[in-house]
Amino acid sequence: MEKLYDVIVIGGGPAGLSAAQYSSRAGLKTIVLDKSPAAGALAYSSKIENYPGLVKPVSGSGLLSIFRNQAIKFGAEYIEAQVVGIRPESNIKEIDTMDNTYRGKTVIIATGSMGRKPSIPGEEKYLGKGVSYCAVCDAAFFKNLTVCVIGNSEEAVREAELLARSAKTVYILSPTRDINVPADHPVHSSDKITLLTGRRVISIEGDEIVTKIKVKYSVTGEEQELPMDGVFVYLQGSQPVVDFLDSTLPLSDKSCIITHRTMETSVPGVFAAGDVTCAEARQVVVAAAYGCLAALSAEKYIHNKKRMSFDWGEL
Repeated sequence: MEKLYDVIVIGGGPAGLSAAQYSSRAGLKTIVLDKSPAAGALAYSSKIENYPGLVKPVSGSGLLSIFRNQAIKFGAEYIEAQVVGIRPESNIKEIDTMDNTYRGKTVIIATGSMGRKPSIPGEEKYLGKGVSYCAVCDAAFFKNLTVCVIGNSEEAVREAELLARSAKTVYILSPTRDINVPADHPVHSSDKITLLTGRRVISIEGDEIVTKIKVKYSVTGEEQELPMDGVFVYLQGSQPVVDFLDSTLPLSDKSCIITHRTMETSVPGVFAAGDVTCAEARQVVVAAAYGCLAALSAEKYIHNKKRMSFDWGEL
């Protein structure tokens, strides 16, 4: 029989992991579905020194590891999985990933705000026709073909490595002069992955499907065409990450999830926390506080309480 969770947290940033800490510490069966521990605004931060309780600066990824380990210590499950759909209307919510469907009494959405709208000419036109945002979803379609990954983050590099298992050739096109991985990272010596740094993709072109891209060198301004079968875009923006919702929740005119003061959405049993709600101050401590509030509200909802719990250490 499939597991039924009390709380399903979508997102592994400070809001999601804080929510998972509080809900799992309260004895609620909790799972965190996180696209990647290397994704998200905090993971990209090189130094955090203003989070309460820190005695010395830590990297963003280091602080996330502390959050994650705390949640797991309290009993939360943590799974790397990309959520592709959500069915929140009934009493039991269903969350679809590429490999599984998870069922829960409540859902806390904490996916952050590093999404983006298509901005490269041809990106929107060829979406699903050679343009993709998910290597694990679409890598099999490009077996023995030539593809590129646009981006310079650790997540982009991981996706390139995944694509290299199927594709003939994988290019990483970085708009900067370097990529955000150590100099001894295996990607630098891969015989199937080619790094093209300091290049910006200025258009994605084709007929019915993608056939080529145009790139521009940032230093010289020279343009070049590259034959291409697939384009995987891993550029980051500042839009709330809500593409998987597919109109199941009301959004503001800026695509933010609309919540009440204690993080409830208009759908019973569904809560949201952190930057996906477009908080006024995008700080780790604020996101963590919102995650705490969302967990308190979820616990109140599950147990049909009139008031939130305040000290869960005695439960």
